[in-house]
Amino acid sequence: MGFFPMQGEAEFRASAKDPEGSGPPAVVGTSLPGNPETPADARQFVRTALADWSELGVPAAAGLTARVTDDAVLLVSELVTNAVVHAGTDVELLCRLDEAGPGEDTDALVIEVSDHHPSRAVRGEPKPLSSGTPEYGRGLQLVATLSESWGITYRTGTKTVWARLPVEGVRAGHEPEPYASEQTLQRGLCAAEILAPLPKRVTHDMESVNRGALSFLAEASDLLAGQFDEDLVAALAGQLLVPRLADWCAVWLDDASEGPSRAVPGAPGARLARVWHTSEHRMEELRRVLEKDPPRLPEAAGSGACPVPWPGDTSAGGMPGTALAYRLTAGGRTLGTLLIGRIGLIRFPDEVTGLIEDFSRRVALAVSTARRYQRQANISQVLQRGLLPSKVAQIPGVQSALVYEPRDKGGPGGDFYDVFQAGDGRWCFALGDVQGKGPEAAVVIGLARPWLRLLAREGYQVAEVLDRLNQLLLDDATEAADAAAAVVAVAGGRGVPSDGATSRFLSLLYGELIPYEGGVRCTIACAGHPLPLLLSPEGEVRAAASPQMLLGVVDDETYTSESFDLRTGDTLLCVTDGVTERRSGRLQFDDGDGLAQAFADCAGLDAALVAERIRRLVHEFSERPPDDDMALLVLQAD
Repeated sequence: MGFFPMQGEAEFRASAKDPEGSGPPAVVGTSLPGNPETPADARQFVRTALADWSELGVPAAAGLTARVTDDAVLLVSELVTNAVVHAGTDVELLCRLDEAGPGEDTDALVIEVSDHHPSRAVRGEPKPLSSGTPEYGRGLQLVATLSESWGITYRTGTKTVWARLPVEGVRAGHEPEPYASEQTLQRGLCAAEILAPLPKRVTHDMESVNRGALSFLAEASDLLAGQFDEDLVAALAGQLLVPRLADWCAVWLDDASEGPSRAVPGAPGARLARVWHTSEHRMEELRRVLEKDPPRLPEAAGSGACPVPWPGDTSAGGMPGTALAYRLTAGGRTLGTLLIGRIGLIRFPDEVTGLIEDFSRRVALAVSTARRYQRQANISQVLQRGLLPSKVAQIPGVQSALVYEPRDKGGPGGDFYDVFQAGDGRWCFALGDVQGKGPEAAVVIGLARPWLRLLAREGYQVAEVLDRLNQLLLDDATEAADAAAAVVAVAGGRGVPSDGATSRFLSLLYGELIPYEGGVRCTIACAGHPLPLLLSPEGEVRAAASPQMLLGVVDDETYTSESFDLRTGDTLLCVTDGVTERRSGRLQFDDGDGLAQAFADCAGLDAALVAERIRRLVHEFSERPPDDDMALLVLQAD
């Protein structure tokens, strides 16, 4: 995300508003992708822009109070969320400061959010909000409430929603009143502090409460989204609620491995995942009380607030209070229970109970997402163990070293390797790269590796193995396409099988090693794969094979192999394109024979050190993490 000048367009819009013009305003803009992370990026962009204007002393920025900043961030969050959810295109965000023109009392902050799907109607007139209304469902009601004026502009291929916020202080009657609190407020009231039911608080206007609720839920959604550990979700829930909205809270979660359960405190399969208290020294005491005497929820209790007995005097230091429980439900399944308590309170205000109910839904969704991710990760790990050899065969007279790093640490990658004995005095090795990632790649690897072993052990030569493997991949792709077409036909023609589901493209480096007295005879073939490199003890590097067609592309392709001797000290390096195509800006690691140069500097190192040096150089080539799977195999004659 970055800033870019849009001076010409800003001047045009200023002149449309004010024919006389008052000079080009301060303006920044950015283009963001239409994905779930975009609203958070937009909020950060706006905060950074307003802070920079204030720091640079832009004249109109003098009126950018904390209240205006919060309103701007909330407004941008809603508009960008609307664009992402209802348009699904890239989003253009523009912010500018307009000085007051003729007939205007104050300077203004103008915000414009554009998407590229103008055929979709913007969510319009205010409607009564149910407790289940999602954050983006409040639509333009929020825009109308926060802004001085707003509007929608349709152009060819673009829809823009703009809003104008006055920045010369805060309008009378809208500034929250101060109230007694245990904490000193430095820059106005945050959402949680506005809503916290403190005994000495002064009642604030509903506009402030609603604004605070939306801000709190937006920030909570950001923190909970993308968390793939349910215990971490429970911990974040406690930190978000305590001490802002409650003095303590507890989260029960069912044990997903035990199967469906009621997930209520004290029920079989439910566990107390997290306890949080304003006083850290009381956490363990509160945990013991709750585990010994968990609250009992009625069978008919839903996702709303359910009053429960106060869990003993020890949890509150002898002071009574009010406790509420919320079932954590997502996808029609109860996942756990959220319990909160407030000391010295007769009852929670309705605004707070409704806010926490909305919050509990987000917690439940985050727990459900974390569990789906964990299940997928477990399945991927099982697949990974099944797709790769449990051990690498030891070859007489040859040192071997292997590096295998899938891009997705929790799932099967598209690269695979194998080193195995194919018969008396014969060993084979393979390094492959399948088109695609994930389950599609796992299907091809699950076919290719067993076929390789079977063909090699049946006595087929290197080139013959590639010929037959190529035909097997093509036959399997044809059968998969026919099966997919049959499914579509049975479904009445709904849906079209994608090419990605039936493609069986595979790049492969495959070779055979036959040790003999004084050396090793190597026969190798390369099908659409980065060429293997051979390093002599003197530091000379050459390609050890010739390039040939990918497997699974051309029917009846005939492959050839090449043979050479590995003498003492000779080193063979085999890599996948995750090494050669490692990027740093526009450069790739193998540009200008970069891999060969790095390999030449490894003369005199043993196989393990060669593998480690190449791996380290590939990682150091760019500051960004690798964006592809990486595998490399080093074979060195003793």
